[in-house]
Amino acid sequence: MNGREKIVIKDYDPRWPVAFEAERLELMEAIGHYVADIQHIGSTSVRGLAAKPIVDILIGLRRLLDAQDCIMPIEALGYEYVPEYESVFPERRYFRKSTNGKRTHHIHMVELGSDFWKRHILFRDELRSDPIATKEYESLKRSLAVTFENDREGYTDGKTDFIEGILRRSKK
Repeated sequence: MNGREKIVIKDYDPRWPVAFEAERLELMEAIGHYVADIQHIGSTSVRGLAAKPIVDILIGLRRLLDAQDCIMPIEALGYEYVPEYESVFPERRYFRKSTNGKRTHHIHMVELGSDFWKRHILFRDELRSDPIATKEYESLKRSLAVTFENDREGYTDGKTDFIEGILRRSKK
């Protein structure tokens, strides 16, 4: 990931779910026989939440082993496969897509029902159902974007305590 790319938080854009759906259809066409489910996750999936304008897509495979057969068809859709993060997240295959030099989409490919899958869906659903948490998260993200303007890792790390708190609360 380019750590020097400026972090910009945009107001919610109703085109984000439309962009997800268009991408979902293309992905299903390319790799649908391996896919058990595709979900829109991340901040762009929460109505009203300001976000980095990057659509996060969670692909649930029946078997993670099938990911290898999905790489070339996904690359043919304009994505870059980024294997270097597999040392940190061995259960995930990660892809990114850019248009005119700006990141537009991320794909997180995991086994359906894995811990990674469950945590991301749970966090998204909690934000969707709790407008107060959504506003708190937006405020945190805007603050972190100023503090860590060109440091994606710092920005991401700064959200960890909030995310973990939401996940703990939701399991009660």
